[in-house]
Amino acid sequence: MAQYQVPQFIEVEDKIFGPLTLKQFIYLAGGGGLCLLFFTVFPLWLTVLLGLPVAAFSAALAFYQINGRPLINALEHGFSYFFGTKLYLWKQRSERPITAGPTANNQQPATTLPRLSQSKLKDLSWSLNIKDRVQMGITDNQSTGFEI
Repeated sequence: MAQYQVPQFIEVEDKIFGPLTLKQFIYLAGGGGLCLLFFTVFPLWLTVLLGLPVAAFSAALAFYQINGRPLINALEHGFSYFFGTKLYLWKQRSERPITAGPTANNQQPATTLPRLSQSKLKDLSWSLNIKDRVQMGITDNQSTGFEI
């Protein structure tokens, strides 16, 4: 029976370019290349004005982490939140408060039973499914067919 070695630390990226990973090198090379392009095309004052934010952004992409995750992941999640579909939930308020006691002229309030039509059954079923999704912790990123 052959024994195989199981890889350890599979989430750690390999250092390819000295102390940098491939992604870090690409971010820094892209930012440096753009700064070099600015230097060759624009005057020095405009190069500094445009190059500093580009250099800072490329360095942040390469080295900055938010909660132990790379900045590119946070940017990706931010874009998907702002431009993606969202599921809005609300609780509809009734226009009149329901009174439990007698009314002003000492008559009992009229209780009417709501009629259940096909559309009301669908609405009720939909609202119960939404409550189940909230209780189970399902977010709108997990597709279950309830997108608006």
